[in-house]
Amino acid sequence: MLENRQPTIGLALGAGGVRGYAHIGVLKTFEKHGIPVDMIAGSSMGALVGALYGAGHEPDTLERFAKLFKRKFYLDIGVPKMGLVQGNRVKNLIYMLSKKKTIEDMRLPIAIVATDLHSGEVVVFRDGCAADAVRASISIPGIFVPERYRGYTLVDGGVADRIPASTVRAMGADITIAVDVSYYRKEPVINSIYDVIMQSMDIMGKQLIKYKEVDADLLLKPISSYYNAVVFEHIDELIEAGQKTAEQHIPAIKNMIKQWKETEHGSSS
Repeated sequence: MLENRQPTIGLALGAGGVRGYAHIGVLKTFEKHGIPVDMIAGSSMGALVGALYGAGHEPDTLERFAKLFKRKFYLDIGVPKMGLVQGNRVKNLIYMLSKKKTIEDMRLPIAIVATDLHSGEVVVFRDGCAADAVRASISIPGIFVPERYRGYTLVDGGVADRIPASTVRAMGADITIAVDVSYYRKEPVINSIYDVIMQSMDIMGKQLIKYKEVDADLLLKPISSYYNAVVFEHIDELIEAGQKTAEQHIPAIKNMIKQWKETEHGSSS
């Protein structure tokens, strides 16, 4: 029986605003090639994609959802105090799309990563209302009002843990695959407060990744050119970028699975 055991594969889906739609392309390619996804840890947009996938939506359905997301439909702009967007409308949308599920009711283990604004520490949610946790994880500072949940004041998971590979490894993954959808652009076009905030987040993320090694067996980087992280005009291209990058790494992933099985079987003989 041991020789037939398959390794558990964990995905760490990183932060990156709209660029996180590339995660959908990765999931589509894994499904196409029969690569199992046994657990997911997500930060920011990675948390949203991971939670909706965990709620039971297949990648093709996630792609349809992505094309329905338009900023004006779910952003409740408020009077700036702690953020430009109140976030109630988007939380209600997530609640509906996640089928009102709790994290522990999802079809696979899910971890949603946010940042506590007071302590600066990473907060990982493994249970409770998925919509509340995801709303916290996508709370880009300055854009979304922080989410108050379980005694924390929470902002975007990408502030403290842009690619939560160590979280998915701690969940018990035998093979950890991380997806980094960040992209730092020198001399970007800055025309709005959204551009200022997102470029600042990209700079911070670049430095964070530079000094904090990503604890993954394989790191996928689908974003090779600039996409504005808050503009919903390139969804098809972003999903295709995720598919293309994942496709290029399928042989390596299958080899990792093969090597793991050989090592596991050898150690149990």
